[in-house]
Amino acid sequence: MRNTAAFDNKILPYVLLLPQLFVTLAFFVWPSIIAIIQAFTYEDAFGGSLEFVWFENYKILFSDQSYLHSAKITLIFSFGVTALGLIISLFLAVMANRQLRGVVVYKTLLVWPYAVAPAVAGVLWGFLFNPSIGLIPYFMASLGLMEWNHRINPGHAQLLVIFAAVWNQIGYNFIFFLAGLYAIPRSLIEAAAIDGAGPVTRFFSVVFPLLSPTAFFLLVINVIYAFFSTFGLIDALTKGGPSGSTQILVYKIYIDGFRNQDFGSSAAQSTILIIFVAALTVVQFKYIERRVHY
Repeated sequence: MRNTAAFDNKILPYVLLLPQLFVTLAFFVWPSIIAIIQAFTYEDAFGGSLEFVWFENYKILFSDQSYLHSAKITLIFSFGVTALGLIISLFLAVMANRQLRGVVVYKTLLVWPYAVAPAVAGVLWGFLFNPSIGLIPYFMASLGLMEWNHRINPGHAQLLVIFAAVWNQIGYNFIFFLAGLYAIPRSLIEAAAIDGAGPVTRFFSVVFPLLSPTAFFLLVINVIYAFFSTFGLIDALTKGGPSGSTQILVYKIYIDGFRNQDFGSSAAQSTILIIFVAALTVVQFKYIERRVHY
């Protein structure tokens, strides 16, 4: 006779779900509905008048050169953060997977950056690369490499926010890549070595195909991170400058909505950004996942 657990209270499960449902509705669903409605309206900064303008906010956006420039900057930024973050993290994970002296300390130090909040990471990198008192610009100038100043040079600012964002995300990527490497049977790698495959061949023919599910998961996560989670870093580091060179779309939404009080345009930008990222994720799952070996 099998003993089966019986749960006779039919109301308690719904009561236990109520807090999570409330949080989801209050902080995710309801704001999304309000943003979609606001995208079709025009409201003055003081909330005195509200006018339904249909798709006028979207028409203005796609004819606004600053918005198109921000979209271009976002694509460059997200590609740089995702590509560099995955490549560097994978390399570090492969190195940490070897039998090295002090490897535990090495792994711990690589994980630490993920514990730093994006805003704090922005302050740290801003201090290190400060054109007046920063250590990195000082050493660059003393070695005759370049005169670093991300406050007035758009190229320097773009490189700085990309490297800072990659550094802040390395720990997260490193943990997953290292876990994926631990899951690969050593016997497969040893068999490839016995067959005469060198280290590079073993990595690309054995290790990386088995690591592709982890790589695909991190690809999606890093794209979302670059689009949304780098707001605090950019706000603390460059505030979108100079000349809008680091003003990605999520930061422009903040500028237009909270500083300029243009709620309709900000809501329209939010809707477009969500749709674009959702479409990009669907494309990744439809086409890139085909190369994943489960």
